[in-house]
Amino acid sequence: MTFSFILFLFLFGLFTYLVMRQSVARVTRTPVWLLWVALMLPAVILSAISTTTNTSLPEILVCYFVVSTLLYWLLFRWGRIPPSNDQNQSQESAEKRAAKNPSAQITQVRPIERLEETQLRKCFPWSIYYVQNIEYRPQAVICRGQLRTDPTKAYQQIKANIEAEFGDRFLLIFQEGLNGKPIFVLVPNTQAAKTVSGKPEKLTRPGMALSLLLATLVTTNLVGGRIAGEPTLFGGLPYALGLMTILGTHELGHYFAARWYKIRTTLPYFIPMPFFLGTFGAFIQMRGPVPNRKALFDVSIAGPIAGFIVTIPILLWGLLNSSVVPSGENAGLFNFGALNPRDSILLGLFAKLALGSSLTATSAIDLHPIAVAGFLGLIVTALNLIPVGQLDGGHIAHAIFGQRTSIVIGQFARLLLILRSLAWRQPEFFLWALILLFMPLIEEPALDDVTDLDNMRDFWGLLTLVLLILIVLPFPQFLANYLQI
Repeated sequence: MTFSFILFLFLFGLFTYLVMRQSVARVTRTPVWLLWVALMLPAVILSAISTTTNTSLPEILVCYFVVSTLLYWLLFRWGRIPPSNDQNQSQESAEKRAAKNPSAQITQVRPIERLEETQLRKCFPWSIYYVQNIEYRPQAVICRGQLRTDPTKAYQQIKANIEAEFGDRFLLIFQEGLNGKPIFVLVPNTQAAKTVSGKPEKLTRPGMALSLLLATLVTTNLVGGRIAGEPTLFGGLPYALGLMTILGTHELGHYFAARWYKIRTTLPYFIPMPFFLGTFGAFIQMRGPVPNRKALFDVSIAGPIAGFIVTIPILLWGLLNSSVVPSGENAGLFNFGALNPRDSILLGLFAKLALGSSLTATSAIDLHPIAVAGFLGLIVTALNLIPVGQLDGGHIAHAIFGQRTSIVIGQFARLLLILRSLAWRQPEFFLWALILLFMPLIEEPALDDVTDLDNMRDFWGLLTLVLLILIVLPFPQFLANYLQI
């Protein structure tokens, strides 16, 4: 195995371990390190086998997927913690302690006092939301009942009532319960507490953002120089500027949409890396609650759309300056020296538009560094639009269909990506599919997580799904024959 592959395997393993600690450590007694070994050890063993034998790549991928998944599932189920056990066990333990020590009192953590329950019930007029039951949790008050009016009107009215009675002490969340009926949840407003204590969280750190920007410019320039075969000081600058423009525009789309809805958020931060693509991308962090599904949709879709709009001219200019080469056995979607445009519908259409009749069924493309940046912009857009968990596509699915349905959609999306990578023998997509397997499907709801979107936003959400399909699916043979690609 080469040094670069070993380094990639190490980083992938580290990322997997960190994600698993956040997602599965609380729902199984099986040690996280053992689950991690179950997933990563087969990868190391099978990768070593593939370098010393003639076993084909599809066989390696199938074996890895079957062995790792089965072993991981068995170990996970072996230590599985039933969802209801924690609360019951804590209650039983408290009762046992009280039985041994009668003088001890069983104290229950309550976000509100008992005398405040009357005030809370007054916040829910029977004509808007008839409260039938109030449950107290250590960090939440759950109000269950019957919704008697429009969801938007109900949330706005009850939110105003809660603020009139309790000020900014609570955040009010309106979401679907397990039975499909809407519930109201009051959680402590931690941001208000920080403001009261005189220690507001500092989010905008322009110095740090600028430093990471410059460091990423250096690392992407180094990688771009290797791609272009230009060992000069600024030989990789076209690639670096193209890629960073796409990634930066993507994150700025999220940033300005979040600011439009007055959601507290950090500045965009780049992640420099002196190998791979020169960067692991860029990100922002939203530190405030999302007010409703409309805001969740707009903030989520703004990034991919902004990034894609910038990607189009960069990709077309790069393709115009690329050269057509004979297609060989090594031609593929991620071979920048002999890229097969037929592996992506949208890429093939752009390539045909830019290169015209010189691009034939027996041709591949030697990408110009700018074209490499544009191509990566397409891939980044597609990967972010996959409707899974905390990806942009996952947020969009959540905003359109609701949290419960988006979880089901995420499960199907992960399975389809695995099947797509195996069917067309593309290990790059398979590695991304493995990462998505560890990504939690459940995310924090918007404050008003019940009110549906309007038809126009549903339409735009459908367009993003079409865009995802056009990028990740290969050219149909009949269309390739018609366009002579």
